Amino acid sequence: MLNMVGLSFVALLLTVGASTLERAEYDYYKYHPMDEISSWMAQMEKDHPDVVTIVDYGKTYENRTISLMRIGLKTEAKKKAIWMDCGIHAREWIAPAFCQYFVRQILQTYKTDAKMETMMTNMDFYVTPVLNIDGYIYSWKDSSTRLWRKNRSPGPSGDCYGTDLNRNFDANWGTVGVSFNCSSNIYCGRGPISEPEAQAITYFVGSRKEDFLCFLTIHSYGQLLLVPYGHPDFTASNYDELMKVGRGAAEAILKVHGKNYTVGTSPDVLYANSGSSRDWARMQEIPLTFTFELRDNGTYGFKLPENQIQPTCEEAYSGALHIITYAHDKTFNGAATTAAATLWTMLLAVGVSGANLM
Repeated sequence: MLNMVGLSFVALLLTVGASTLERAEYDYYKYHPMDEISSWMAQMEKDHPDVVTIVDYGKTYENRTISLMRIGLKTEAKKKAIWMDCGIHAREWIAPAFCQYFVRQILQTYKTDAKMETMMTNMDFYVTPVLNIDGYIYSWKDSSTRLWRKNRSPGPSGDCYGTDLNRNFDANWGTVGVSFNCSSNIYCGRGPISEPEAQAITYFVGSRKEDFLCFLTIHSYGQLLLVPYGHPDFTASNYDELMKVGRGAAEAILKVHGKNYTVGTSPDVLYANSGSSRDWARMQEIPLTFTFELRDNGTYGFKLPENQIQPTCEEAYSGALHIITYAHDKTFNGAATTAAATLWTMLLAVGVSGANLM
């Protein structure tokens, strides 16, 4: 009898232990405050020390550290890079949720998927889960601050707060789709890259811009894939390529849960604007730069329910992966083709024909 009681007690302990472990597992389908996201980042580095490195690359106005996760397999060769940032606008909570999901997916995939392993060998992924940390924390304060958009730096007069970081980059700054009133949600700041968060990206990406094959900045809402430029008087030199790749990404998104994403420049499908990080990145000659505007179309807007996090992330992952794969294959498959052509030219030059090779 005592043995049976003892066994039952052990079984109970095991059950409780298992359920506790399950509860402790990170939930990718709920919104997390900043302290939980920071702890998650540290845990990812601890769990995947061979491929994940946390890099601090700036400070916010309120002196918080801006960090990214560099994810990739270590090689001797110089690598290309993919940029992704989330949470440039504080209230767009689905964006940081997506960045976390994206990191989890590539870390789960590369060990069993040869294509992802190849991409992580050739490229490093630089992922910033939350860029506008001050604003994001403020948006969690209470219901009155939930829809805060900007950072938290004081305006020129000191009686208003916040600059729209996505109007603060040095890309046709202050020309269209902005306000010079600090109380406005689209206040563009005192000057181009006046804000420390915009400076962080400008200096980090700008100092290694030749390494980046694509620049993805994640927002909500509207179900859009936006290509440069936000100013209606400017057209990207590779506009046709951007549209082709963007439409391919939209098709990949559609196949997952049937959601339609519209592709185009901001003036064509949304509104004109200037000073965006996407436009700045394209002006740095990073070839593939896109803004993702995730779900939905306005039913819930910035307050997207948690039960939509999983489908939103699944479809956006498919779209992002399409763009990233295109960027990779254009660079590395193209390089292999060029090398083969060069070798063949050299062989012909020394008189080696197809018959000789046979």
